[in-house]
Amino acid sequence: MLPRVVFWLGSPLKRPMDRKVLQPAVLTFLWGFSLVPFFRWWGVTLRAPGLTLWTLVYIVLYAATAYAVFGKAMRTRHREVRNPLGVWTAFAVVSFLMHLVFPQVSIAGQPVQTSAFINILEFAIPCWIIIHAVLLLWQRIVARILVLTLGPTAVFAALVVYMIAMPGASFTDTLPPLTQAEEVSMARLEATVWTLASEIGERNDGTLDRLRVAADYVDSSFMSLGYEVSRQPYEYGGRTFENIEGAIRGRDRPDEIVVVGGHYDSVEGTPGADDNASGTAAVLELARLLRDEQLGRTVRFVAFVNEEPPFFSTKWMGSWQYAARAAEQDDNIVAMISLETVGFYQEGEGSQGYPPPFNLFYPDVGNFIGFVGNLPSRALVRRSIATFRRTTRFPSQGVAAPEQIPGVWWSDHAPFWIHGFKAIMITDTAPFRNPHYHQSTDTPDRLNYEKMARVVAGVAEVVRDLANN
Repeated sequence: MLPRVVFWLGSPLKRPMDRKVLQPAVLTFLWGFSLVPFFRWWGVTLRAPGLTLWTLVYIVLYAATAYAVFGKAMRTRHREVRNPLGVWTAFAVVSFLMHLVFPQVSIAGQPVQTSAFINILEFAIPCWIIIHAVLLLWQRIVARILVLTLGPTAVFAALVVYMIAMPGASFTDTLPPLTQAEEVSMARLEATVWTLASEIGERNDGTLDRLRVAADYVDSSFMSLGYEVSRQPYEYGGRTFENIEGAIRGRDRPDEIVVVGGHYDSVEGTPGADDNASGTAAVLELARLLRDEQLGRTVRFVAFVNEEPPFFSTKWMGSWQYAARAAEQDDNIVAMISLETVGFYQEGEGSQGYPPPFNLFYPDVGNFIGFVGNLPSRALVRRSIATFRRTTRFPSQGVAAPEQIPGVWWSDHAPFWIHGFKAIMITDTAPFRNPHYHQSTDTPDRLNYEKMARVVAGVAEVVRDLANN
């Protein structure tokens, strides 16, 4: 549709002034509007070759725009047309081929998927193309200055509002006393974190015996709550790893599924209290709080294995295996919540950081819980934080942003995006707040179990809403 419009606009208009004003204005609008499908499509795809194909579409659109401006004379326009087209095409093709040849590289001893670099490159190229297209359309210097200052400012402001504007308001008053139910939750959360991070300790593929002890502990915890436990094994490197699931079958719409999960492994060299015994403890406590309720949709509580390196961002993550199996079985997962590092809070100014440019828009005190999703999951982020704010007196912040922004995709929700499901992460923001993240000092005594209990109570309300409405 867009190429047709571009070529149509390239045809001669009756009055020269019409062409000089109307054509650049309409084409500039269309280029700006192209950001909407680009961000939505790019946010879902995540992997080559899909991104490469999308970049090539932008290259074709630029060629069409050049034809609208120059007509057949575009063939002689090396600087404005032919040279950029050659460079962009080479970048797209070479990046795709490099990904095929080197799907994984080692950086500082850690395996990194090269698709992450392709994602960044193939975000930059379309932006580069859009800027060139706008410069092509507005050739007078005054027009260029206005378009390249006011235009990007307006687009940036609109994107920021789209990503960070959330319903309701974050709680800012003094926290009320814990309810009796929250005091019970606090004690149980603390006991679970101490068991996983202190009694069991480091648990990963390098300490396989303790990883299996942790799996057995989660299994027995589900069983003690009355759940039928499903252990879902998969093989890697001659070893068996397991996701562990307990589920409440939905009363009215059992085929519609809400997944609530968190990983129970820890990174090498750390006991992993916040990352992620806190998330596992929250999953188990949510399973206790909701076990006797008649929920409309099926709710699955899942403890994932192998979120940490060397499995991170590979198909050998437990959550990747789970999401891939769900997609293969055509499971109708309507929402997924990843509980990732939910136990560390600080009150001092400057205790909270963010990846730019979000540091310009959020508070610098690390006393809130964050709701994070990609652009296709924006509606789920907004619905979840709206329920949390309506029912829970605790500070909260939310964002729906491109997952290539650091931190947005760093957990078990990302594999669900890749397999076509809507998913969000609920988190204390981990390395942007917690100085003990991925350190040997990530110990149970550093967590705030009172605030964890408040957060879990609020997330229970979110799960109820997602399961019943």
